Amino acid sequence: MIKGKLRKLVKMELKKMILYPLIVFALALLVLAANYAITGSIVKEGIELKGGSVITLQGVNANPDELANTLKDKTGIDVKVERFTGITGETGIRVYIPAGADVDAVRAVLKELFPTVEPQTVVIGPTFGQMVKEQGIKAITYAFIAMAVVVFLFFRVPVPSLTVVFSALSDMVIAIALMDIFGIELSQATIAALLMLIGYSVDSNILLTTRLLKRKEDTIEDAYYSSLKTGFTMSTTTLGALISLWLFSTAQVIDDIASVLIFGLLADFMNTWILNAGVLRWYIAKKGGRK
Repeated sequence: MIKGKLRKLVKMELKKMILYPLIVFALALLVLAANYAITGSIVKEGIELKGGSVITLQGVNANPDELANTLKDKTGIDVKVERFTGITGETGIRVYIPAGADVDAVRAVLKELFPTVEPQTVVIGPTFGQMVKEQGIKAITYAFIAMAVVVFLFFRVPVPSLTVVFSALSDMVIAIALMDIFGIELSQATIAALLMLIGYSVDSNILLTTRLLKRKEDTIEDAYYSSLKTGFTMSTTTLGALISLWLFSTAQVIDDIASVLIFGLLADFMNTWILNAGVLRWYIAKKGGRK
């Protein structure tokens, strides 16, 4: 059954292979533009990037949504609450308070609700958050430039090289658009996940491009089908591991990393094995290469 589906991809029209992923990319850009128009940012930033305070309550077991509503009712402050489990098994909750809000008022309510637990407060200044954000943007930018240079030096052909770079860009744009849709904030952890996506995207695209351009003993369809089977195995095994991580993790940061990587891997399967494959097949045909 799966082989039949993969065979259908091999027989797909080149125009559709290129057009459909580009439509998805355009829709993702629309999501980012809409989010920017509404919030002033293409993706919601976490407290690590925009500054604020985090109050940790060790050993407290409370419903995060109910506690957030209670704190908002009593203080008027819109906070985010999450439950956590440490690597040694300790549990508790964290309350994220936006910069400029009255932290003492939140602490007072928490002490009233949990009188036996001493709240631990960490303040993240807006300047530090801005610095973290700038460093994250620089890391992603430099990673893209380094990746583009290496890919171009490896293949020395503009069209395949640019397609590899575009696929990685599209993976990231689609992942960020899905972060907007599912309410996942940009944080140090999700920036790291986006950086990991670049590496995964380059791996899969180089595998496909190498097999289609370098292996001239096979027909283009046979080379594509062979690489598609390998790519499908790679993607499904990785997705299985990430879905397991997301299902069984009790830490929000792990959930966020797993979610971003799942979004990116789904986008990568489309961009690598459909878009990039379509462009490469068109490129080889135009150059009068093998059938």
